[in-house]
Amino acid sequence: MKKMYYNYLNSFKGLSKEVWWLSLITLINRAGTMVIPFLSLYLTQHLGLTLENVGSIMTFFGLGSLLGTWIGGKLTDIYGAYKVMFLSLLFSGVFFFIIQFLTSFWQICFGIFALMTIADAFRPAVFVAISTYSKPENKTRSVSLIRLAINLGFSAGPALGGLIISYWGYTSLFWADGFTCITAGLLLLLILNPKKVKALDTIINTNPKSAYTDKPYLLFIAAMVLFGFAFVQYFSTIPVYYNQIHALSESEIGLLLAMNGFFVFALEMPLIKYMETKNWSKITNVIIGLTLVGLSFLVLNIFSWTGILVIGILFMTIGEMIAFPFSNAIAMERAKRGNLGEYMALYSISFSISHIFSHNSGMQSIANFGYNATWYGVTFICLLGILILFLLKKKLRNTVKE
Repeated sequence: MKKMYYNYLNSFKGLSKEVWWLSLITLINRAGTMVIPFLSLYLTQHLGLTLENVGSIMTFFGLGSLLGTWIGGKLTDIYGAYKVMFLSLLFSGVFFFIIQFLTSFWQICFGIFALMTIADAFRPAVFVAISTYSKPENKTRSVSLIRLAINLGFSAGPALGGLIISYWGYTSLFWADGFTCITAGLLLLLILNPKKVKALDTIINTNPKSAYTDKPYLLFIAAMVLFGFAFVQYFSTIPVYYNQIHALSESEIGLLLAMNGFFVFALEMPLIKYMETKNWSKITNVIIGLTLVGLSFLVLNIFSWTGILVIGILFMTIGEMIAFPFSNAIAMERAKRGNLGEYMALYSISFSISHIFSHNSGMQSIANFGYNATWYGVTFICLLGILILFLLKKKLRNTVKE
């Protein structure tokens, strides 16, 4: 037990103080986004919208995410990560306040679109900041630390969000989300001002390659779109499944999703440090992660008892703990060929594309074919992603030989 404790602590060694501060800012921000896991329930139960309506709204969610990520990457390359992160956090807070007053279908569509355009400009900027504030050998663990902060916030957020809904109603979540975004922005302003910190890995490329002409990278992005398609179901269709099929309440759903964040907090850093000691490529690790995410949906069809929900979310949790840090590390390594913001924006855009299609198609599939067919479909999509990653691995191996 003592050895495990020291191994856990050692997994955090060598990371810069700037990455730690960025993690704290991310934690505060992520703990506040407690409305997102409950958005589908809010729209159906509080506003009385249909599942088809929710699917369409989530498409606007994805479109806003796509536009915001693209703009965020462009602005990061022009103005730097710090300014983009600060303005994104500040104005996201304002828009969270506004969203609660929107009630009609089209108001919510455009409100969610505007919110996500502003909020997701943060994503490529924070990836560039991680790369800048990290030594090359620490980038994968730096990503894991940021994810640890995200998931610690995600662990507390849904649990707290479920309680807030029970006592004060859904609209209270929007006030909490808004204030935490603004708080995170102010902390960024005070702590990570470029005048106070210095870069640890300054990448200068006099002849940058466009991410959109990098064919192996585009193949990698295609696999990430499929991975994201499966993963984001846990933010739309899965909570509805928990409620409709297994009769879980909002607070129970919040606690189940919080378990995901707790295990990421407790296990991801030592797991990543352990896997880095193995002679496996980063692509192989992503394949392992995507396989486990696919299994998390497959088991829901194989077993009907409620306890399988815990096993399913454990599969998903371990899968994402492996897939996200190593895929992010692949993107950051490849980004040295061109503009950091553009490469990291394209990586983030892969998940925005998933938001555009996965929520809507998931809801439509459930409405027309039921949950079993939908989960088999998601499992098949994971399999396609795995096949693409094997193809990419072979392609890169052949390139090296040439």
